[in-house]
Amino acid sequence: MKILKWILGILIALILLFYFVGMPYLREQTKKHSPEKTAAYTKNGFDLAVHYSSPFKKDRVIFGELIPFDQVWRTGANEPTVFESKSDIRVMDKVLAAGKYSMWTIPGRTSWTLILNKEIPDWGVTISSGGRETTRNTEYDVLEVSVPVQELDAPVESFTIDFEHTDQLYLRLYWDTTRIRVPLNN
Repeated sequence: MKILKWILGILIALILLFYFVGMPYLREQTKKHSPEKTAAYTKNGFDLAVHYSSPFKKDRVIFGELIPFDQVWRTGANEPTVFESKSDIRVMDKVLAAGKYSMWTIPGRTSWTLILNKEIPDWGVTISSGGRETTRNTEYDVLEVSVPVQELDAPVESFTIDFEHTDQLYLRLYWDTTRIRVPLNN
């Protein structure tokens, strides 16, 4: 019985060591390859921010290979991308209440689906799937819109999210030779 308690104690200590030392170390290492970035827009009655990790192309085929078509993507690397609005806005024709949301996408060849979800999980994918399965809980989806894909003339090396304001405010996501623009309104 003493040996069983001793083995159980060591096992618990190893699990705690991995959780409190190993996981933070692994997260730090992944962020060296996909740095954290923030895009913000605070004009014309908007107060918006997007927090994300930006992976690099590194001579890979991105959409259709690294990021499969027609499957949910955590939209960046590491933790899920977080979209924040300080006031109610309209995303295309749908109302989005003020708040913070995890942002997911389903990249397609000709259009992408953008999904905002009330739940913000710790990590965007399951470790057991090798990063192929997301941790998104569909019960908490609050908004879903589809936008067309625009092909870029030259590849963009790092995944980028920003805001573009011309006659309309757009949330832009682009990487490699693909860009999408999502219209935002007050």
